[in-house]
Amino acid sequence: MTMTRRQFAGTSLAAAGAAALTRKGRPSPVRAGRLLILGGTGFIGPHMVRHALERGHEVTLFNRGRTNPGLFPGVETLIGDRDGALDALRGSEWDYVIDNSGYVPRLVRDSANLLRDSVGRYLFTSTGSVYDFDRDELPEDARLLEVTDPDSEDVGRYYGPLKVMCEEAVQEIFGDRGTIARLHVVAGPGDPTDRFTYWPVRIHHGDEVIAPGDMDNPVQFIDVRDLAEFNMHLLEQDTGGIFNVAGPTLDETRMDEFLYGIRAVTTSRVSFTWVDEDFLANREPPARYPLWYSQNGPARALARVRSHRGVEAGLKFRPLAVTARETLDWFLGESEERRRQLQLNLERDARILAAWSRRGRADT
Repeated sequence: MTMTRRQFAGTSLAAAGAAALTRKGRPSPVRAGRLLILGGTGFIGPHMVRHALERGHEVTLFNRGRTNPGLFPGVETLIGDRDGALDALRGSEWDYVIDNSGYVPRLVRDSANLLRDSVGRYLFTSTGSVYDFDRDELPEDARLLEVTDPDSEDVGRYYGPLKVMCEEAVQEIFGDRGTIARLHVVAGPGDPTDRFTYWPVRIHHGDEVIAPGDMDNPVQFIDVRDLAEFNMHLLEQDTGGIFNVAGPTLDETRMDEFLYGIRAVTTSRVSFTWVDEDFLANREPPARYPLWYSQNGPARALARVRSHRGVEAGLKFRPLAVTARETLDWFLGESEERRRQLQLNLERDARILAAWSRRGRADT
């Protein structure tokens, strides 16, 4: 009987337990595999492509060819659209697929159904936004958001519930050949959101920096390189299940550790002033800072995502200093137009600091 590519991948990867270790302590793949990435040219995709190529895998991209076309000239790219134009995926087989572009359950179901018999393992990139945040912590079995409008495809309004249904589609179609990675805020070079990037850039700018809330508030994010390496590791080891992917360590990182850790990678003269959470909330408009979540409100668990299952499966974290320095270096090398997109709100913060100082003098 002739084995399909999927069957061969399953048997060979099942025997990979004693494989040689890489310098990072992860087993090397038994052989180069064929990897299909749905998307692949946005923020997280290119890091996954580069890591897979470094590991010796043969990569194919499937996308519309609109975002960063030509980014990987040596990589096969299939042009199509998840909404009704999947024909380019027919007739080929891959050992694994990473789905980075699935937001609408109907479209995820279409691609998963088409690839069911031509792919060994399907890794779906999900989000921590599937959870109900109003609890003290978020392990993988925490309560998920209720799907109140299953017929809607309004991603802006129902991002989390739609991702819940996307996960369900992958699990239903691929069963134990499906893997779900629920990401936290993703940081690192290339990040278009500036949620993490704000802090190295602001601290590098120097002077007096507002440190919001309490020093012991937890902070979480995941370096995009750690994410890429973990995803490829899950595929190479044929690991199924659901995994939170949140760092920068397994134990909680306090806000003061986070800020002082970033300061250590710059030579700027900077000081931190801790400003009370209520004081910031009562500004008009309220002053908000990236990666800071009140531990007194309904979103408190956003900073207490548990990644123990991922660490047991091979998730590793690079040091905060490395992420901060390399993200800052990347950002400073971007065009002036791009750098201007990050709003430091220096004038706003100066007004807040002045008001905070006046309050302090009034209390003495």
